[in-house]
Amino acid sequence: MKRILSLKKLAILSLTLALFFSCRPQKKQAAQEGSAGAALVRVYKVSRQRISEKLFYTGTLEAWQRVIITPDVGGKIARINVNEGDKVGKGQILAEMDIEAMGLQLKQAEAAMAVAQAQYNDAKTNLARMERLIKEKAVSDQQYEQIKLSFNAAEAQLAQAQAGVNMAKHSLDVSIMKAPFNGVIASKNAEVGDVINPMMGSFSATSGVLTLVDFSRIKIRMDISSTDIQRVNKGQTALLRVPGLPGQEFRGTVTVVNLAADPLTKKFGVEVAVANPDLILRPGTFGEIVLEVSTHENSLVVPQKAILDGNHVFVALGGKAARKDVTLGLQNTALVEILSGLADGEPVIVEGNFALEDGAPIEITGEVKL
Repeated sequence: MKRILSLKKLAILSLTLALFFSCRPQKKQAAQEGSAGAALVRVYKVSRQRISEKLFYTGTLEAWQRVIITPDVGGKIARINVNEGDKVGKGQILAEMDIEAMGLQLKQAEAAMAVAQAQYNDAKTNLARMERLIKEKAVSDQQYEQIKLSFNAAEAQLAQAQAGVNMAKHSLDVSIMKAPFNGVIASKNAEVGDVINPMMGSFSATSGVLTLVDFSRIKIRMDISSTDIQRVNKGQTALLRVPGLPGQEFRGTVTVVNLAADPLTKKFGVEVAVANPDLILRPGTFGEIVLEVSTHENSLVVPQKAILDGNHVFVALGGKAARKDVTLGLQNTALVEILSGLADGEPVIVEGNFALEDGAPIEITGEVKL
């Protein structure tokens, strides 16, 4: 009997201890649930500042000027005085043609002109003598007309000879290829000894002798949609961002706005010019153009992530989330203008606001700054 009683006491003690230890984690869990009942949030205090609505377009950077250097006359290249990457000034001699044949042509033309000049002088003297004789009735009208015709022919031959000299001199002049503007040699398309014939049709990007570019200014061409073109104007400020130069922005100006859309794409061509005095921007690369199409000063703004469903926000009010309906104005990728529904300085919840309900308990863990 005593053994049975001892077993009963042992069983009761074991049960008591089990109940005691099982209650302790439940109390701890209940305490944890109580502290986790408030949503952790971060807020932004509504402020007034400038906000701009922006359009973003991508385009290819192009040199402001580009020309293929080629002579006006055909022949063999005698000298190329520059290399790829060289900076050159306007009027600088870049390359020269072989002028030996051109020099001989000039001498031939000058000799022909000397003969024509002598014939002209002789015909002029004869005409002057004949004019005196005709006044004295010493010669017939027929004789006078023959002398006058000879003079006219000599005069025409002299003019023709002079044209031949001018043409030969022109050939010599254009055989020297000069830079039409300040720029950089983008490519060398021929070598000394190559024969160039400018009359052999159009030139490709790698034809001619040299390719000269001026990218002290850059232009970017874009295709703008019909919905956005109404807000783009000539002279408008634009910002250029280049992936290869992170964190840098280059200010430019809209220089061209096409009035007619492309018949295939139904989009409008727009061109932006950007100064590039240090030649940091390189033609052929891609860039993003940012156009500020509308700007409001001293507006109430909040971060984009504060707006829920496009019509309301939550503000922190007495340790709880309070829903407020808002009217939106201008927007960009970061900010939204608030036309009504909020006041300056109100703490708007910007992090932890998803799935919140009106009146839900919250705990502010920090403040977001813009």
